[in-house]
This record gives sequence, structure tokens and C-alpha cells, in this order.
Amino acid sequence: MVLQAIVYARGELRILDQTKLPHQEQYDSLRSSIDGWHAIKEMRVRGAPAIAIVATLALAVELETMQTSGKLPETAEEVKEFVHQKLNYLVTSRPTAVNLADAARKLKKIVDAAAAEKDSTGEKVKNSYILAAENMLVDDVRDNENIGRHGAEWIVGNCTSSGEKVSVLTHCNTGSLATAGYGTALGVIRSLHANGSLERVFCTETRPYNQGSRLTAYELVHDNIPATLITDSTAAALVQKENISAIIVGADRVAANGDTANKIGTYALSILARHHGVKFLVAAPRTTIDLATASGEDITIEVRPSEEVRQFRGVKDRGKGDIDSQHWETISTAPEGIEVWNPSFDVTPAELIDGIVTEEGVVEKGHDGVFHLSM
Repeated sequence: MVLQAIVYARGELRILDQTKLPHQEQYDSLRSSIDGWHAIKEMRVRGAPAIAIVATLALAVELETMQTSGKLPETAEEVKEFVHQKLNYLVTSRPTAVNLADAARKLKKIVDAAAAEKDSTGEKVKNSYILAAENMLVDDVRDNENIGRHGAEWIVGNCTSSGEKVSVLTHCNTGSLATAGYGTALGVIRSLHANGSLERVFCTETRPYNQGSRLTAYELVHDNIPATLITDSTAAALVQKENISAIIVGADRVAANGDTANKIGTYALSILARHHGVKFLVAAPRTTIDLATASGEDITIEVRPSEEVRQFRGVKDRGKGDIDSQHWETISTAPEGIEVWNPSFDVTPAELIDGIVTEEGVVEKGHDGVFHLSM
């Protein structure tokens, strides 16, 4: 069974706190848009699709609570303005991931239409928003499963001889912890494993936040998928030594020309893949494609706190090999006074990408060598 990181029922939302993995499984309740904003900002939930789902559902829970407590405004216009305000606030939690901004735009249109209906009320606008947010959760799981199927079929058809198993390399976390369920790049790997085509997956630790070692490795062990963890700096030696059929990553934003923003270190892997003749794939739902952004030069790159690089946070050993997941210890790994540059993402040029896997299929470059993307 795929790990469930988002647990939702009407009026209730719980998320698996990813900052405590892999040592402790703790689910946090989110009751408002403020709770959702902090969960995203503090990296308790991350991954572009999951960010959008959690943010919109947190607001859905807040609206439902307002209704049951008698605090929901009666007029449609007031509820519409409230939703607009809260969605604008939620989008500020992580600016690079386009999925949340895309979801906010779509939900605003839905509440606008509901508010414009004759004899509309605050409750009707609220219900329209909640139903739409809930449908996004269902749609994301379905889309991820389709991404997994299309990507697996493409790799088997383009990266190996008939009947041979493939080994792949992935970066950061793109599984059920980063989405509503199943995953994007990790969804492709799950599909390869399910149909018997996967020999082994290699996952990077993904410094400095270690999403690969803490989260991806956790999911792979959970699902009994044959996997090996490597340091980020081992990737070149791995591809030089091992028969890697493909490198597959996720995306936080895909520009109109195919340039892709993803976790820092992705660009280096794309250069590595090109040098060694290894296929490089980006797996992401169509909501990650931002046609309003012409190229990677127009993508805002989030810079994270310097403490993530200068410090290491782990759990204490109580002695005799017993890990106490309730007691965290922060260790300095760099001298005071050193300056730090800690971008959370980099941009991989479209020319280094062989295919973009969406729920509709795999988009390849045309005869002109250019991706022709559409929504």
C-alpha cells in the first residue's frame, strides 16, 4: 500500500510531518489557511502537487468550520472576497512551485462564478469551493497514476532492449509524500517495479534538506522496491560505472519552452546524463506547465535559510543503540562567519531534457528541436 501523507475528510485535514521522517511518523491536524501556510513554509509538507492540495484543503477545512460554528458570512460576495484573500496569502508560502498559483487561479474562477449566480449565498459559494478543492485531491492521484504508466512505457520502449530490466536514478522526493498519492517521477518508478521492468533505483540524498535520504528512501523501503541510496556527489561515478538507463526527476515549474525548475542539483544531473548518453526525463502533471512563463530565466528561485547548510539536525541516541525520536539535536557543520548561498531550485534548460511526462503522455521535442507544450 502506498504511503498516505495527506488524510482528508470533509472538515478535517491531517498531514504527515515530513520534517520528522524517517524516525517518527507524526500526523499534524490543519484547521485553517494559516495552519496550511505554516505547514508549507516549514517544509512539513513539500512537493509542488502536495503543496497545492494541502493549501486548498486547509482553506476548505477553515470554511467548513466557519459554517458549523455560525461564523460564515451570509452573502456570496463576502465569502468570495474571503476566499480570494486567503488564496493570495497561501500562494506566498512557496513562490517557485507553480501548482499552488494555478490551483488558486482556478478556484477563484469557480467561486466567482458561484457568487455571480442568481440568489447565490455565502453557503453556496463555500460549497462550490470545497467541492472543487476535494476534486483536485482525487484528480491528482489519478493523474499521477497515468504519469507513472506513460513514463514507464516510454522508458521500456526507448531505454532498453526487449525484456531487459532497467536501472534508473532519481533526485529529491517525487512520491506520495510530494503529491496526493503515488507520485510523479517516483510514480514512474513504481510503475516500472509493478510491471517487472525495474532492476534497481538509485536515489540521491538531496542535500541540504535530505529529501532523498529521509523521504524517497523511506518510501522505497516502505514499498519494498529495490533501491540504493547515494550521496549527491556520487551520481557521476555511478553513471560512469553502472548501466543507468534513465534519470527521471520531478518539476516545480515547467516554462513554456520546456525549461524546468526543480530541486537544486537537477541541472547538474541533466549535464551528466547528456555526457553519458543517458535519457533525462521530467515527470510532472500538466498543472506544473506554466505557459505564462516564457523560459527558465523568468522563474523566481526561492532561497532557503543559511542554517540548512551550516547546521545538521538529527535525533539523539539514548545509548545502547536506542534512538529517541522525541529529542532532536542540531549540530553546526560550518564555521561562524562563512557566507552561504542556498537556492532551493535550479533550472534545467529544455535542450538537456529528452521528454516531459504528463498525465496525457510523454512530450518529446518536435523536428525543430523544441518542446511544443500546451494546457
